[in-house]
Order: sequence, then structure tokens, then C-alpha cells
Amino acid sequence: MSENQNGKNLKGTWNQAILTFLLPIFLVLGVRWAFIEPFVIPSGSMIPNLLIHDHIVVKKMSFGLRVPFMDRWLVQWSEPQRGDVVVFKYPENPEVYYIKRLIGLPGDTIVVNNGRIAIAGKGFDLQPQEGDPDESSFVYFTEDNGLKKYTVRFMSSADSEASQTFQVPEGNYFFMGDNRDQSSDSRVWGFVKNDYIVGKAWSVWLSCESTLPTMSFVCDPSQIRWNRIFKNVP
Repeated sequence: MSENQNGKNLKGTWNQAILTFLLPIFLVLGVRWAFIEPFVIPSGSMIPNLLIHDHIVVKKMSFGLRVPFMDRWLVQWSEPQRGDVVVFKYPENPEVYYIKRLIGLPGDTIVVNNGRIAIAGKGFDLQPQEGDPDESSFVYFTEDNGLKKYTVRFMSSADSEASQTFQVPEGNYFFMGDNRDQSSDSRVWGFVKNDYIVGKAWSVWLSCESTLPTMSFVCDPSQIRWNRIFKNVP
């Protein structure tokens, strides 16, 4: 075999090796950009529907395709619906991701009175749920916004707050946590613009009571919440 043939064969081998190495990386990045992306719930603002240390999958294609590494849409074929649980970029720091329930659409006039919601003068229906005898600090309701039903939580001894009125601007959304008295949301930091929407929360794929002491981002295998695995986000 000649020297040229050896060089050609070696070049072909290196090209194949580089392609074999890079292809899985591009596939993973492509899936995260266009289809699904995992997130971890860091706080209790969405209790009881999402718990701390729930690992969820978010459908990135629910509403469209984003321009990679930019805060705008490449194409958007649908808009979030009232009641959707959505991941978005925090308006005050777009490097941080939040997850809340969509309450108000562009153009809505929203009145919030002690966590109770009314839009255009019509209040969301609240039906009390049977309480847990061992948990007297909270009360639970089934909230019906006309499109979707889900559970919300209130503190049983929360202080009364003044009624707040919000007018949602065009191209923006109003979000609230399901844990109404323990959530920092649009009542505090305002509206979320459409370009900051990331995707719709889909399902819990892993959940645990606590993480490993040495790796706070890894679930403790002995603390897995097995009853939450593959639970859809309501």
C-alpha cells in the first residue's frame, strides 16, 4: 500500500471519528432547542400540582420554534391558553427561568382579591376540596377558569390584602402560582412578554423529597417519589 493511500485512509478515519463524536451532541442540542427540554422545580410556588425537586419535561414546540440563543420566535403557530402551566424567562432577569400558570391573556382586565381571580367582571369558580386533618395550615380548592380545572392552595390564616387590578398589554401575559399565598408572580413583578415564553410543562419524569448532600442537583435514590413518576402536569 502506498503512502498516499495510507494518508487518505487516515484522513477518512479522522473524519468519521469527528462526525461520530459531534453527531450525538448536535442531536441533543437540536432536541432541546426544538422539541423538549428538562427543568427542575426549585420552589413551592406551584404546590400542590408541582413539588420542589420535581423534574419535568417541557414541550418546546407547543407554541412554535425560537431563534437559537435569542429572545424571539422564528415561527409561532399557536399561543398559550388560559390555564396552561408555562415555563418562561423571568422578566427581571432573562437568564432565570420561572414556571407558573397562565391567568391573563393580552387585553384582559384582571382583578385579584386575596388570590381569587376575576376577568372582565367574571370570577373563576372555586369549589372547596376536602381538607387533610393533619394539615390545618392550608385549604385547597378546585379552580375552574372556564377552559381548565386544577387545584389551588391558600393559607387558611392568610392576611387580607387589598384588591389589585391589572390590565394586560398586547403581546404580554399574566401568570400566577397555584400556591396562591406563597408565590412571587405577576402580582409582584409584572407581565411576561411573548418573546420570553419557552414552552408548556408536560410531565414529571423524576421526583424526590431531597437531593444528595454533595450534589444538590441529583435526586437521592432513597427519596424518590415513585407515585409522581410520569404524572402529567394539570
